[in-house]
Amino acid sequence: MTTTADRLPRLLALVPYLLARPGIPVAEAAADFGVTEAQLRRDLQLLWVCGLPGHGPGDLIDLSFEGETVTVGYDAGMSRPLRLSADEALAIVVALRTLADVPGLQERDAVERALAKVEAAAGGAAEAAGAVAVRVERSDRRLAEARRALDQGRALHLSYYVAARDETTERDVDPVQLRAVEGRWYLEAWCRRAEGMRLFRLDRIDVLQVLDEPSRPPATARPRDLSGGVYQPAAEHPLVSLRLGPAGRWVADYYPCESVADLPDGGVLVTLRVADPTWVRRLVLGFGEAAEVLAPDWLADQVRTEACEALAAYAD
Repeated sequence: MTTTADRLPRLLALVPYLLARPGIPVAEAAADFGVTEAQLRRDLQLLWVCGLPGHGPGDLIDLSFEGETVTVGYDAGMSRPLRLSADEALAIVVALRTLADVPGLQERDAVERALAKVEAAAGGAAEAAGAVAVRVERSDRRLAEARRALDQGRALHLSYYVAARDETTERDVDPVQLRAVEGRWYLEAWCRRAEGMRLFRLDRIDVLQVLDEPSRPPATARPRDLSGGVYQPAAEHPLVSLRLGPAGRWVADYYPCESVADLPDGGVLVTLRVADPTWVRRLVLGFGEAAEVLAPDWLADQVRTEACEALAAYAD
């Protein structure tokens, strides 16, 4: 079995190789590329449907077989050297310059060598790239900085935005690993403030500072099992019941619920466990009359009080 990473370079090399050796035996070509004859034949079958846009008979690579030999009849331009247009060269130069500016980049020398070669070949297009500014996303910068801290075994100081409480917190953490979950990057670390393992979404880290001290998570610290998602309700979390109008049906799909019941008006009754009720209060207040806390009573009282205070502020 061959992987895509192995096969693509081989396919790109096959056409010029066969052009230089018309009528070469399939067995000899397979030996030169270090693959089986069966694999090489599969590669040749794939080349048959590759070529130029249009994909008509005169656009695709053409191969001819005589017995156990193969010859390229039409190369679809693959014998010509690659020439970049000005726009293509500009895009590559900008991308490489942006990549070279990423903090903590591995193999920076390889990127800079590639950039120098493309700039030399691009000429005027490379000069135009200087007028293009590209902003690296904060999460990308944080990812590189967190990787550097992990590689160096250093602790971190974070200014972290807690969305559930709508507040920014300061904390020192001992990094354990980086994890990609549901399309987002998280730093898993031992939080010295909470004295427990926590997941920090990189795009919610306002400040990340590498400390001049080693990372020392306790021996008892264990990574979380995220097979069920980032948030996993626990039995000790409060059980909350909500009535939501049609506009709030998405809550039943977005959050893990213990029960969901449809209402005649198109809304839903949901019951779910929450680690921090703060976000529930904000959610219900945001929906206005289209949402109601049914239980527990103390949470319903908090929402009612906050709603009255807000109305009083408008009256004033």
